[in-house]
Amino acid sequence: MDVKIAFTDKEITPWAGISLMQNMLKKMSFDQILKDLALPSQGSNRGYKPEQLIQHFLLGIWCGASCFEHLEVTRHDKVIQNLFGWSKMAGSKAFHRYFNKFSQATNQQVFDELYTWFFNNFQFDNYTIDFDSTVITRYGNQQGAAKGYNPRKPGRNSHHPLLAFVSDCRMIANCWLRPGNTGASSNFLSFLEDTLYKLGNKKAGLIRADSGFYSDEIMKYLESTKHNYIIAAKFYRPLKVKIAKHTKWWPISKGLEIGETSYQSDNWDEPRRVIMIRQYVPQRPKAVGKQLSFFEGDMQFKDYRYSCFVTNLDLPAQIIYDMYRGRADCENRIKEIKYDFGAENFNMRNFWGTEAALNFVMIAYNLMSLFRQAVLKTKKQNFLSTLRYKTFAIGGYLIKDGNSKILKLSLAMQRRQWFKGLWSSSTYIKLPHVL
Repeated sequence: MDVKIAFTDKEITPWAGISLMQNMLKKMSFDQILKDLALPSQGSNRGYKPEQLIQHFLLGIWCGASCFEHLEVTRHDKVIQNLFGWSKMAGSKAFHRYFNKFSQATNQQVFDELYTWFFNNFQFDNYTIDFDSTVITRYGNQQGAAKGYNPRKPGRNSHHPLLAFVSDCRMIANCWLRPGNTGASSNFLSFLEDTLYKLGNKKAGLIRADSGFYSDEIMKYLESTKHNYIIAAKFYRPLKVKIAKHTKWWPISKGLEIGETSYQSDNWDEPRRVIMIRQYVPQRPKAVGKQLSFFEGDMQFKDYRYSCFVTNLDLPAQIIYDMYRGRADCENRIKEIKYDFGAENFNMRNFWGTEAALNFVMIAYNLMSLFRQAVLKTKKQNFLSTLRYKTFAIGGYLIKDGNSKILKLSLAMQRRQWFKGLWSSSTYIKLPHVL
């Protein structure tokens, strides 16, 4: 059958489903929150309002933008423009100019207030907080980009942000951008205090971290402040010798054994509890962990992979092991903010502008996490890339009905009731929300 083309002047959006997010933000008074923040002001009356630029930035990310230039994806969408009540929409260069206005002091003030406001809207306590760092490779001459640990691109300049995750509700509690030549635990104690401040009077029941944070200074601080912790240990030679001499192992699964001991490093004031795991590779070919090798050609321990954790908890060893395994989920969160939210690509020459953009990416992630839990209410936490085509990529157009506007959606009959349910959830969301 031959196909002909014709044109219409009707303004149609491919992102009508984003109206659910707009509904939720309206219920949260998000626009007013942004107005109350100490955001950098525009120097010209013709400049876009700061609260519009921030919301447009978040909106672009949810609709698929993975760098500043991709924010044009929604710029000419008149339906979205009318939904949010904007007279015009900014181009990509406007975001560059605006984020360059952020300074270190501005970032501290703005994101202290914004994260605090966000977490004050939720009821949860005695939570688990995970700390991790990641490497973001840079290819230009951005401030703070330096050569450091970069497993994927050795020798390339990078940034090395530090992140804190609230495991229980799959949200990001804090993010600091750091130069690429900093160690994983650099400035950790200041970052920890800043994170706990942002979370308000909620109690951190457990702190988990990988071996990059294996430090006597960190563990001493956590012990002095009465925080429970599980931290993966670095396999320095004295610890490897301790593990090699250990003989009491209890099987907990096929090819998986657990043990515990007391260990005191040379620079520690007192011994600490260590939980040890060993996996028999012939039975568990995908076993992770370190091999105990003391010299070249050492074959004695070749069939085992070892992991070990330092903790101040007084729980059974297997429970501590199971508790630490949950930390792996933050690796999935890092992948999602990189690949779905474009965290690696919103960068500029200005270091503090890049940090501001990165933190707004984290806010976009948190709002989307809230949307999953409070509006979609599904047990399965779909990635943003899945939500885009399942929930947001819906054709639609606006019509006027007296003084009201009606968003007409292109949805098959069997999906209409589903969307009505989501619309109701986004409209009547109650705050503070119980997570």
